[in-house]
Amino acid sequence: MSLKSALHIFLLSLVALQQLELGTGSRILAAFFFPGKSHFMMTNAIIRELVKQGHEVTFITPFSLAKEKLGSNYKEIVIPQYDFWPEIKEMTNKNTVLEMTDLPTFAFLRMVNVMGIHTTDFALEQPEIQAVINEKNKIGKYDLLLAEQFFNEGALILGHLYQIPTITISTFGNANHLSQLFGVVSPWSYVPHAYMPYTDRMTLWERIGNVAMSAAEDLVREFSYYPGQDAVLKKHFSKLLDRVPTIKELERNISAILLNSYMPLASSRPMAYNMIPVGGLHIQPPKALPEHLQKFLDGATHGAIYFSLGSQVRSADLPPEKLKVFLEVFGSLKQRVLWKFEDESLPNLPANVKVQSWLPQGDILAHPNVKVFIAHGGLFGTQEAVYNGVPILGMPVYCDQHQNINQGKSAEYALGLDYRKVTVEELRGLLMELIENPKYRNNIKKASRIFRDRPLGAMDTAIYWINYVIEHRGAPHLVAAGVHLPWYQFYLLDIVGLGLAVILLPIVVLILICRRSSKPKSTPTKKKTKKN
Repeated sequence: MSLKSALHIFLLSLVALQQLELGTGSRILAAFFFPGKSHFMMTNAIIRELVKQGHEVTFITPFSLAKEKLGSNYKEIVIPQYDFWPEIKEMTNKNTVLEMTDLPTFAFLRMVNVMGIHTTDFALEQPEIQAVINEKNKIGKYDLLLAEQFFNEGALILGHLYQIPTITISTFGNANHLSQLFGVVSPWSYVPHAYMPYTDRMTLWERIGNVAMSAAEDLVREFSYYPGQDAVLKKHFSKLLDRVPTIKELERNISAILLNSYMPLASSRPMAYNMIPVGGLHIQPPKALPEHLQKFLDGATHGAIYFSLGSQVRSADLPPEKLKVFLEVFGSLKQRVLWKFEDESLPNLPANVKVQSWLPQGDILAHPNVKVFIAHGGLFGTQEAVYNGVPILGMPVYCDQHQNINQGKSAEYALGLDYRKVTVEELRGLLMELIENPKYRNNIKKASRIFRDRPLGAMDTAIYWINYVIEHRGAPHLVAAGVHLPWYQFYLLDIVGLGLAVILLPIVVLILICRRSSKPKSTPTKKKTKKN
């Protein structure tokens, strides 16, 4: 063998070793406490992709993926699911999620705050989590913490214990309270609070409501919610740590956040470098439908309507008189209706209606015969409808659903109704408008093109930034300096106070001088002398 050939083989070997080293996966601890099934549509998709790409993932979750047999580099720690529904009933006096349509926005905010503190406390009590907390050899065991950015901030303590950078995942999308966390200011003049039914084009009264709600949330988080989460950490870690960090201190360790949002479903707003929009990453290429569903939709020569209220809101909880309205209208249509309905023995079912307790939503919306999606306006379903170009008839119930549907109404790819007041004439009219007026399908096709048109796919973007943060050991250069400012400095309240002092102090001094100088001088009284 010549020297040149030997050198060539040596260089190829070095390249191969380098590629082998680059291909070595990182060790990721993923801690997700909140037992909201829909949230895991995004979370599970990321976990699967990380495992697929060779990372070692330890997944703390209330929902097992064991049946999927993800492989030897996947380990899960399954924790019990906290039952928060009894608390919700007590706080709201509502018996079903469907009844929460009437719940005031501030009451809903209070409810999720309480749920967040209690689910965090419950999770940290579990023996499975205690084993992770009390692990002896923590340093070097993991390279990254993934955690959900949804009222379980106590999970961030794991990044502190293992001395690793943190990436959070907001399955909810963007929110005004994330402003301080990432060192940017969300102008309340045009950035609507996620729980308010506003778009980025607000009237004067809507802006007043938006400012009131956004300010109220900031104050509640500062003086009630954060202290509540801090108390949970002290309860569980005061004996383990000499000093228990506060939630605010832990949040400063967040390297980046993956946001379940993307234009045009999210209006333009200020964002930091480490706020990464990856909305829709849970959407997969459509799979073949079960034969009975494929046959049902293929045979819909006049088109089909898909009806689902998601995983939390139940169609079976609709009042009987409103069920009658839906069934009467559906039975009068030429279109077929596929309805996710929890009670498959629904009586008086028209021949053109098929009900099933669970349906593969993404694959159904991808079918070309589906003309309308009747939905509650949840973020995941709205993304799937836009992605597949299916106009929406929304009946929002709570949370961000009102805003999502109003955004669709503003862009003219959706219409809305109030299930409590809906009539046969209104429902039939809305469905016919969406089916027969090409405006709605054209507009949602346009929205679909915008939603799909990205420099890198949503999942690829998420994985890129996860790898980036690991590679750059937390990537502190991504974090804005505003993260480290106290709230009064962040909002320039100290400058405002100083400015007011500079303006008011001379005025006060001048007033005092004027008042002093305007007082009448007292003249000495002459003493009367006695005459002899």
